Amino acid sequence: MTMEKSAITGLGAATTAYLIWGLSPIYWKSLATVPAFEILMHRMIWSFAFLAPLIFFTGRRSEFKAAVTSPRVMLILLATTLLVGFNWFLFIWAINSNHILQTSLGYYINPLVNVLLGMVFLKERLRRMQIVALLLATVAVGWMAIRYGHFPWVSLSLALSFAFYGLIRKIAPVGALVGLTVETMLLSIPALVYLIYIDTLGMGSFLKATTRIDLLLIGAALVTALPLLLFTVGARRLHFATIGFLQYLAPSCTFLLATLVYNEPLAQSQLLTFILIWVALVLYSVDSVVYYRKTG
Repeated sequence: MTMEKSAITGLGAATTAYLIWGLSPIYWKSLATVPAFEILMHRMIWSFAFLAPLIFFTGRRSEFKAAVTSPRVMLILLATTLLVGFNWFLFIWAINSNHILQTSLGYYINPLVNVLLGMVFLKERLRRMQIVALLLATVAVGWMAIRYGHFPWVSLSLALSFAFYGLIRKIAPVGALVGLTVETMLLSIPALVYLIYIDTLGMGSFLKATTRIDLLLIGAALVTALPLLLFTVGARRLHFATIGFLQYLAPSCTFLLATLVYNEPLAQSQLLTFILIWVALVLYSVDSVVYYRKTG
């Protein structure tokens, strides 16, 4: 494959991944009759059932075995499992509780939180533009809390949990596929126990509602694993700066869904918060491109 074809393939894969992530509220909204925690349990079980065979078909059995037999790696992945589980649960709950705008804001903030965590935990030095972007984001969140009278806890919880997830995964010597497989495996057993328990109480949705609901719960595996696999393909073929710009596709799609499809109210104070975040992200992105060109 030529470099040009490789780049086009990578662009298509990464764009598709971010579009799936950005449009996923449509999927979770279709499961609004199922409690968010029950959806999360199904997401873990069916994702593991989908990912486990891929480990064998892609020749990653030795990497998977090395991960599950290493106490240090398993401890790290246990921490990331709890973080990603919390992130997934909160996202699903927020979507089905009509807080889609907050999820959009959370993933707009996420790159800036990553920069902040890099400074605090990895002792990375912030460049001037990054400092300005972080200050703007802080002002935006503070403005929403004071003017709108509502602290954006959903947004910040999503941004922080995913940022810490990424930070901890950086020190785990496993690839994206193996790591996600182990994470879903760790929660699959308690998830199965929970689902069996609520089924005995007559409270479970699986095989008791409609065939459509059953298929959507099973399909949660594809919504989880497919975009991650596509992102991995794209990340290997594209420049870091390109990935940096593409990452805003997901929260942008979610923002448009919230305002144009699900008619969530967008108060003037909320709009100003988003504008400040968008300006911060422009500064952050321009700085990243300039820095990448200088060092690349």
